[in-house]
Amino acid sequence: MKRIDIDGAIRSHTLWRRQFLNAFAGGSYADMPLSEHRSCRLAQALGEAEGLAADSADFRRLVAVHDRFHALADEIVDLSNNGLADSADLLLPELAEASHRLVNELDKLRIYREALSGDCCPVPERR
Repeated sequence: MKRIDIDGAIRSHTLWRRQFLNAFAGGSYADMPLSEHRSCRLAQALGEAEGLAADSADFRRLVAVHDRFHALADEIVDLSNNGLADSADLLLPELAEASHRLVNELDKLRIYREALSGDCCPVPERR
């Protein structure tokens, strides 16, 4: 499996989400290239993933959560571009929840990777 820069993906995603939400909060959609998420580097990395981990249920869940996040962002952008900013605003809490789920799934991938590589803290022996 090609390695995904999990920390970089989380940072990039968090920065983009913050900019996206700030653009909507300020009502200044023109200041934010709202379609930027369609060229997501994480989407590319997930699509190129190979190996056993890419076939796991956890990885498929990560991809599904990621896809849901982008579907919501697309819907918000489409509503906004069609003059329905009030309807777009109603989806922002759902987008925030999807964003948090995505970061949680990325954290799970990190834990899985650390467990496989032995980078994780050793588990104390039970006595």
